[in-house]
Amino acid sequence: MHKTDTAGPAPGGWTPSSRYPDPAIEVLDPAFARLRIMNSAVERLYTGARWSEGPVWFADARCLYWSDIPNNRIMRWDEASGAAFAWRQPSDNANGNTRDREGRLVTCEHLTRRVTRTEHDGRITVLADRYDGRRLNSPNDVIVAPDGAVWFSDPEFGILGHYEGEKAEPELPTNLYRLDPATGELRVMADDIARPNGLCFSPDGKLLYVVESGAAPRNILVYDVTGDGTRIANRRVFLRCGPAESPDGFRCDVEGNLWCGWGMGEGLDGVRVFTPEAKPVLHIHLPERCANLCFGGRHRSRLFMAASRSLYAVHVGTQGAAGG
Repeated sequence: MHKTDTAGPAPGGWTPSSRYPDPAIEVLDPAFARLRIMNSAVERLYTGARWSEGPVWFADARCLYWSDIPNNRIMRWDEASGAAFAWRQPSDNANGNTRDREGRLVTCEHLTRRVTRTEHDGRITVLADRYDGRRLNSPNDVIVAPDGAVWFSDPEFGILGHYEGEKAEPELPTNLYRLDPATGELRVMADDIARPNGLCFSPDGKLLYVVESGAAPRNILVYDVTGDGTRIANRRVFLRCGPAESPDGFRCDVEGNLWCGWGMGEGLDGVRVFTPEAKPVLHIHLPERCANLCFGGRHRSRLFMAASRSLYAVHVGTQGAAGG
């Protein structure tokens, strides 16, 4: 088991800050300085992965699960002990994770090209692996709506080679899907997003944010959620990124601010925070590209960041939106 880095130089050239406020947490707009807690510093909880993704907090167990895709495992970090270990291996090259409204783990799997649910007794239920008789590409990120529906993105990253899955030809467009919890119906919500990636609902569930990772440069799109949560409309660009900027996964806080995994490169890697008006207000600098994140801890006020080879955390001055 691997324990939290506490002092001194850490593997990969990262050293915890001994100063408050932590210089890694950069306030871009003084009006939002409250998002940074003066005496809270970025901590590295684990290092040694190949590509960290899909963190999800389990409050009842006081633990975090996240995916190490190329190593074909789901990792677990325990808050009480600070220990991190491989919880499920093999994981079928698991990527995105979330919890449903009954507290069960929902996972996107690259290798099997499916979305699964881990039941309370440990059994694995397949939620979706095909659409219209054809295999999904490689489900990437997943969220659960207020009505319990499972939404997931399906780019082809896991079938482009043998590093995060197995190379194969895509059978479907890179769609965005909604799985109805009552009927099991799988419906295409959007078929015109170039490689949809990270997904996030606003706190009231009325907006859906989607990273369009196939655009050059990348876009963050936003839609209105309509039809009692069964449809989306009014596609628009929330943020057109700069040439070197690379958002991936994200979550909203209770105020509707969007906390985005960010990269790529010196000065960009980490987490960037945007208001609902797309104004950048905070940046958490990390030495690695942050692929995805979630809020956790007792009050959903600790930000967990899955970044390349490592897992980081920092206490922040807000709370994650419920269900995020």
